[in-house]
Amino acid sequence: MTRPIVGIIGNHYLLNDQYPAHAGGTMNSEAVACVADCIPLVIPADPRLVSVAELLDTCDGFLLTGGRPNVHPEEYGEEVTAAHGEFDRARDAIVLPLVRACVERGQPFFGVCRGFQEVNVAMGGTLYPEIRDLPGRMNHRMPPDGTLEEKFALRHIVTVSEGGPFHGLFGATEVMTNTLHGQGIKTPGRRIVIDGYAPDGTPEATYIEGAPGFSLSVQWHPEWDAANDPVSRPLFTSFGDAVRDFAAARALPGRKSA
Repeated sequence: MTRPIVGIIGNHYLLNDQYPAHAGGTMNSEAVACVADCIPLVIPADPRLVSVAELLDTCDGFLLTGGRPNVHPEEYGEEVTAAHGEFDRARDAIVLPLVRACVERGQPFFGVCRGFQEVNVAMGGTLYPEIRDLPGRMNHRMPPDGTLEEKFALRHIVTVSEGGPFHGLFGATEVMTNTLHGQGIKTPGRRIVIDGYAPDGTPEATYIEGAPGFSLSVQWHPEWDAANDPVSRPLFTSFGDAVRDFAAARALPGRKSA
């Protein structure tokens, strides 16, 4: 039986500072293929190349990946500052309406890091440009030096709500995660439920209230060592189950795409 397709939102890069490319991290594809047990398909996130409607029809679910560029502050009604960093307006133009369409259709998506922030903005929320500049907050950014293992090392606890969806997946209300982000949620969007926090109060885990499909998002990077990490594995396993259920439901005779 053919596995369902997960569209992995790619990012724009310049290879060797010259050659433009759309790409996604190998660890994203490995987590989708080996843990979620779905076909990973890297999406060039550019409205000149693909449309939201085409993506919804082609893919059964979506992994909204992390990436160096941030959501443009105009998308949540704020002015650009130096702290906002780099942007990818083409990705904004694809992913923000894609999130809203998935919520409406019940099509599964899993937001990671920038994807976590995109989901909040898509639902009308706002972001802080730099978490570490806020009083009492820790530096959540990737360590500048060290190996990949050191950069993705577990660095802080995330506390999730007792009885919530993350508690159900983890079997615990406290888990250890990595942290590699500069921005974070300022005000939650419509129907965004913040279900997990770092010790300094930074939102780390969300879902969308009343969404008919999988809508979990996390601020950390669960794709790192997803097959072995006890926190990452249930996230991707559950996501894969939701994608299979969605694919099976829309394949039923007489069933039209939402």
